[in-house]
Amino acid sequence: MTQALSNTVEHRARLLLVEDDAGVRRSLQLLLHGRGFEVRAYASGLALLADPTALDAVCLVADYRMPEIDGLLILTRLRELGWRGEALMITAFPTARVIDQALAAGYSRVIEKPMAEAVLVEAVERVMAAHHDPK
Repeated sequence: MTQALSNTVEHRARLLLVEDDAGVRRSLQLLLHGRGFEVRAYASGLALLADPTALDAVCLVADYRMPEIDGLLILTRLRELGWRGEALMITAFPTARVIDQALAAGYSRVIEKPMAEAVLVEAVERVMAAHHDPK
């Protein structure tokens, strides 16, 4: 691999996307990939937690309500494994209780579905910018 290509690959920010709806997952994956992010997409939280490379990611975008394990528990388990990235939750059920639980669990933002693509992209770009320019 050439040095220039190696630097480009190394500097691509990786994010994790967990969404059980295949169509939504693929659409979000394509959207974020098109914005220059390396996206690892998973159909379930258990699949993400089984991937040892997940801990290298900078950002998590997780759906709240999924079978087997919800978005709150996904972040809790990642933290237990030592992951220190930033997390964004997406949900079609943005009740005050869900939002409070998400923020208490460590999510920095809860984004309501259906969402404007720009809202998610802007939130992810802020996370990535903060990662590359730590205060």
